[in-house]
Amino acid sequence: MKIAVIGTGYVGLVTGTCFAETGNKVTCVDIDINKVNKLKKGEITIYEPGLEKLFLRNLKENRLQFTTNLEEGVRDAAIIFLALPTPPGEDGSADLKYILGVAEDLGKLIKAGEYKVIIDKSTVPVGTAEKVKAAILMSSSKSSTGAGDIADAFDVVSNPEFLREGVAVDDFMKPDRVVIGTKSERARKVMGELYAPFVRQGNPVIYMDERSAELTKYAANSFLATKISFMNEIARLCEKLGADVDMVRRGIGSDERIGKRFLFPGIGYGGSCFPKDVQALVKSSSDVNYNFEILNAVMKVNEDQKLHLLPAIKDYFKNNLKGKKFALWGLAFKPNTDDIREAPALYLIEALTKEGATVSAFDPEAMSNVKNTIGDKIEYTSNQYEALKNADALIIATEWNEFRTPDFDQMKTLMKNKVIFDGRNLFDLAAIRALGFYYKSIGRETVN
Repeated sequence: MKIAVIGTGYVGLVTGTCFAETGNKVTCVDIDINKVNKLKKGEITIYEPGLEKLFLRNLKENRLQFTTNLEEGVRDAAIIFLALPTPPGEDGSADLKYILGVAEDLGKLIKAGEYKVIIDKSTVPVGTAEKVKAAILMSSSKSSTGAGDIADAFDVVSNPEFLREGVAVDDFMKPDRVVIGTKSERARKVMGELYAPFVRQGNPVIYMDERSAELTKYAANSFLATKISFMNEIARLCEKLGADVDMVRRGIGSDERIGKRFLFPGIGYGGSCFPKDVQALVKSSSDVNYNFEILNAVMKVNEDQKLHLLPAIKDYFKNNLKGKKFALWGLAFKPNTDDIREAPALYLIEALTKEGATVSAFDPEAMSNVKNTIGDKIEYTSNQYEALKNADALIIATEWNEFRTPDFDQMKTLMKNKVIFDGRNLFDLAAIRALGFYYKSIGRETVN
């Protein structure tokens, strides 16, 4: 099949590359000429494990192409994915200007007598498919190049992505499920053929109407965010009651009705999906006069959790952080990504530097993104141990695997104080006690 993917961000690049991997001819379109030129030269623009190998292979085989010209990108494509940003507005609503802008441009390019499936891949509010269709039709009716009535020349489908950063390639190639929102039998047939190679083991393709598909994505992410915030509240309660959140997690996670995933406490969720999607669902609810009380609480808990370690840090240093140096391990919002959107580490950096402290940080992938965001507000080091030199304490904000079994003897030599504030519960309490560290984690006993 000939496919166009509009937008080469995280979702667009993964989507285009993975569809090319199954033999489709994919053209990715983006207005950023510098990004397109890099991609044409084989320079991948995001970090995602396993993606670069597929990207380079399909680029070499000419199944994956890039352009800044929308007309060129969609000319021969029977399937057009919209993988465009939907940033949150000040009121939490998803901004659809990029999607609707491209929809208007498509209205000038689609011709009667041909058939295209326009697919919303971005996470969008309920009713967006209808708005996209209306924008295409309105633009076509105004276009002098329009070739007659195009109402039968396209369908708009909702096909939300469920990609987890760090394992996105596996998620795309072997999806738990594929959700397709359309009332059109013609579009349903095209989508079924498109996804057939990805569901050969029997994982379901779930067909529904467009509005239900749009809501499904928000509901899924908001439910997972709720699980995370619930466990963070349990962790706080454990600290007050003298219980161990790890034991509680195992106890409830063994219940198949609850499941083991998304029960790990920490310093809050971040990234591009959970914060934005929870906000957007709350705003959509408010627009129809429904107060989504649980999700309002989820957002409040998560905001508080990002700085949950700060009172403990200030208490340890007798409320005086001025002149103190903190080593910070981890800047990305989660491991195996360079994504720093809503990363808890950024909130900690802001709070610590405001108190007069300095921060020396290391992250395997995200340092350049942080430097582009906050500049030289902190020191960036070449490895995790360099960050520890003369540090008054270590703070762990991201659970990269290489942080799980460090050289503790080297840490003792480098650090001014043997003090660790662990926002991701990486270390065993008994082991860390034997090593002589002060160790504060989340929802567990503090080791003195």
